[in-house]
Amino acid sequence: MTDYKHDPLRELSEIRNQLSYTKRLGFLFGAGTSKAMGISDIASLTQKIEDSLKETNKEDFVRIKSSLDAESQHIEAILNQVRLIRQLTSEKASKSFDGIDGERAKNLDTVICNKIYEIISEEEKTANLKISKSFISWLNWISRDFTKEIFTTNYDLILEKSFEDLLIPFYDGFIGAYEPFFCHETLDGKSKYDRPPVSWIRLWKLHGSLGWFWKKKEDKSYRVIRLSSGAKEKLPDSELVIYPSRDKYESSRKQPFTSYFDRLKECLISGEGIFIISGYSFSDDHVNEVIFNALNQNNRLHVIAFFYSDNPLEKIIGEGKNFPNLTLMGPSKASISGIAAEWKHTKTGDLLDPFWDDNKLKLGDFKELVNFLILCSGKKDKIENQVR
Repeated sequence: MTDYKHDPLRELSEIRNQLSYTKRLGFLFGAGTSKAMGISDIASLTQKIEDSLKETNKEDFVRIKSSLDAESQHIEAILNQVRLIRQLTSEKASKSFDGIDGERAKNLDTVICNKIYEIISEEEKTANLKISKSFISWLNWISRDFTKEIFTTNYDLILEKSFEDLLIPFYDGFIGAYEPFFCHETLDGKSKYDRPPVSWIRLWKLHGSLGWFWKKKEDKSYRVIRLSSGAKEKLPDSELVIYPSRDKYESSRKQPFTSYFDRLKECLISGEGIFIISGYSFSDDHVNEVIFNALNQNNRLHVIAFFYSDNPLEKIIGEGKNFPNLTLMGPSKASISGIAAEWKHTKTGDLLDPFWDDNKLKLGDFKELVNFLILCSGKKDKIENQVR
């Protein structure tokens, strides 16, 4: 850090100005956004799953978790390792890797996914949907001639529930009524006539969803279908599509994961625009690569990331990923235009006062970020009435 200090009021005023005229707007949400609404983050979810497992499953879970680096001892890295074992052993009991045979790995994978479904589905019942509904209402009120896109690494169905409660149309690439299937052509089409209306908000779930299931076809290949709430109870043997397994991910370019990542790249490199990140700590190397490459290639892109703590900000700066068009905002410090420095509160104002407390910026909390966006819009009463 330098002796230079960042003025929080000036920076928030600049963000408000950019939001008023930007031609394109996108968002990336991580586990922190769902946590703000009452859903477990990755660390909490990992611990809850470990506590709920029994006997052999728990032994294998702990064995795999212990074999990973300290930073990777979370449920997604564990699932990735389990699926690698499934692939290496062809799911056979006669073959093993690192002391775990293929049959046990397959069973552990299924049990983990079922636990994720049970835990998050239960938490969704008491989640604070007012936060997500307020955000979606704000985004819907923004009148632009571009597609508004939300990318998320979260599995939960909070955003989908909020869209439907508000009767606001959205699109996620799935088409159909009985067993909606993923139609990648609607993402790849270059003509505006190949896509749903531009007013429909796009929702891309980069790590899968509680509503997605693998369906085995007659030729023994798989396709992803999306089912309604409660479908897991009706299809107890179905396999959830949560964080892509290696073999299925590589088997088809037409699966949502690949298409969504391509969509993320397209969103970030397509000219001028603002891309806002919340609740994401830059722990996914694949997502990070897309973001940093786009920042390097497109100097008309402005990425603004809000953090609940300063740790992710310091990590990014320490890795030398401090781009001029990347703004990082933590509670006590920020990196703006490539300059990393602490905040210095010298001026008060209606735009800053609600979001500044105990010499810290509160916008790393998704709830506070939503309140800030609504305040900037000048449509607070309309949005509150719609949500109410």
